Amino acid sequence: MSKLLWQPSEQRIRQTNMYRFMTLVNSKFNKNFTAYPDLWEWSVDNLEDFWELAWEFLDIKASHPYETVIRDKEKMPGAKFFPGSRLNFAENLLRFRNDDLALVFRGEATVHRTMTYNQLYDEVAKTAAALKAMGVGAGDRVVGFVPNMPESIIAMLAAVSLGAVWSSCSPDFGIKGVLDRFGQTRPKVLFTADGYFFKGKPIDSIERIAGIVKELPSIEKIVVIPYISERPDISALPNAVHFSDFKDPDAEEIAFAQMDFHDPLYIMYSSGTTGLPKCMVQSIGGVLLHQKKELVLHTDLSQEDTIFYFTTCGWMMWNWLTTSLSTGATLVLYDGNPFHPGPDALWQMAEEEKITVFGTSAGYIEALKNAGVKPREEFDLSHLKSVLSTGSPLSVENFNFIYDHVKKDLQLASISGGSDLNGCFALGNPMGPVYEGELQCRALGMKVFAFDPDGQPVIGEQGELVCTAPFPSMPIYFWGDEDGSKYHSAYFAHYPNIWTHGDFVQVTERGGMVMFGRSDATLNPGGVRIGTAEIYRRLDAMYEIEDSVVVGQPWNNDVRVILFVKLAQGLSLTPELEARIRSDIRQHASPRHVPAKIIETPDIPYTLNMKKVELAVRHMIEGKEVKNKDALKNPESLDFFGSCPELNT
Repeated sequence: MSKLLWQPSEQRIRQTNMYRFMTLVNSKFNKNFTAYPDLWEWSVDNLEDFWELAWEFLDIKASHPYETVIRDKEKMPGAKFFPGSRLNFAENLLRFRNDDLALVFRGEATVHRTMTYNQLYDEVAKTAAALKAMGVGAGDRVVGFVPNMPESIIAMLAAVSLGAVWSSCSPDFGIKGVLDRFGQTRPKVLFTADGYFFKGKPIDSIERIAGIVKELPSIEKIVVIPYISERPDISALPNAVHFSDFKDPDAEEIAFAQMDFHDPLYIMYSSGTTGLPKCMVQSIGGVLLHQKKELVLHTDLSQEDTIFYFTTCGWMMWNWLTTSLSTGATLVLYDGNPFHPGPDALWQMAEEEKITVFGTSAGYIEALKNAGVKPREEFDLSHLKSVLSTGSPLSVENFNFIYDHVKKDLQLASISGGSDLNGCFALGNPMGPVYEGELQCRALGMKVFAFDPDGQPVIGEQGELVCTAPFPSMPIYFWGDEDGSKYHSAYFAHYPNIWTHGDFVQVTERGGMVMFGRSDATLNPGGVRIGTAEIYRRLDAMYEIEDSVVVGQPWNNDVRVILFVKLAQGLSLTPELEARIRSDIRQHASPRHVPAKIIETPDIPYTLNMKKVELAVRHMIEGKEVKNKDALKNPESLDFFGSCPELNT
């Protein structure tokens, strides 16, 4: 049984947006719900009632009402939410025009800027007018090769205010990685910065930008944002203009284009480690409604909050964070290395900016623990009410680390979803307890289950994560997928009319969820499926192991478990350490989890969004090609796995 780590007080529960929503459900539908599990069950059994009430509670701004809540709700894909409604994404995010802080920007190079909601509106108006003057309109693609800075949000809001479609990559992507994404969608305008900072050093981007646009003839204008220099030399870039010269200084108002709920808003990308990234097109209303539900209800975000998420513009958490503007909250943007100039940098910022919601990745929390940082002993975190973690499963040890060394009284929300839906299947419940190793709940309106191999929902057993009913932020299509076959094969090939996400999970008796890693990386020794996360949880507790990756290798008509470990500096893999690893995994996971081989490796491969790529490692040890190494942060690390002699015995 998992240990209880935190329980909100009754006073705190009654102050949450979730409690207010539950009270509204009780009043409107003659219910008597007192806890989340009953509310969740009602929400998935009564989809039309739930989403209509969510639309009302979240105060979605639309110029034309919807005809019905869900049309063709039995079709997946194919269901249409709120048909007939007309709205604009940027208008919903810019509904506040006041002197409250909208954005705080913190960069490595001692950059600290703030922007009010009035100032943000003005900057978007000037940028949107310039885009409109050059002919940008509904359906045109506008892209950003940008750091996480205010101008990135301004460019996005300006583009989508006109009905254009936005897509972005972070500036640490290589030329091929950018072309693999933007090259598929033929953008009209590129917003970029002259560079970015990493570990205190300026990294110039101009040369890479020139290489990118050379292969993108569709780009009519390059808008360059100054960052590493006050007025960068852009003479090497065709049709380029400085951001300050591009904006229309006389524009004061925004003519928000009124669009259909299902018109495209974003193009998001899969990691692309096994081929060209999938280009997932998501709708205006779907993203707005879905993300605002998660922010207001599950994150308990309000106008009084200051929210931070450590992300880049190439990760969906940037899109998610940006939607926080619709609540009137203050967004803290950080660009750079989170350990610069020291491992406590983000917590110094959390104190100074009085951050109430602090979001990051499980990998960052692990690195923080390994660095010996104890934020609650060094900083005033009295304003902090929630820590969010995603990107990979958060280990039991790191659940305890947050409560032991960050703050005792806070909600730790480990959340899980994906770029595919620009949101979550499971996430936080501000009314509920936190148990170690568990995501608090399945999301409202998301009919999520763990399916056993026979396609039956199971409780307390590991299974395939599925969603058996449609939800608003499902991709409307994949770019270039004319017949829909790629979309279908990505999610609906395994179970017809049911979304199969590709994660291996367990739904607990109390309605929480435990993540076990990607199901395409699930181990299968002796025909029994086991999740890689169970092994990582044990290794996370060992100070000798800095990082690891575990894969299954076909061997003698079966599959054997291979564990690669990157050891802490100055240590080596001794027989004693091997024996201890095996003993710990056998005792705390199961005998089936025990690796057949433990091999020391110099590095572990990650995507640019810092996700461990087990599938690429498996391809390497099986002699298969990893088609898109540019999607990796450290592609050279793969060479070891393709030439390791120990895998042949």
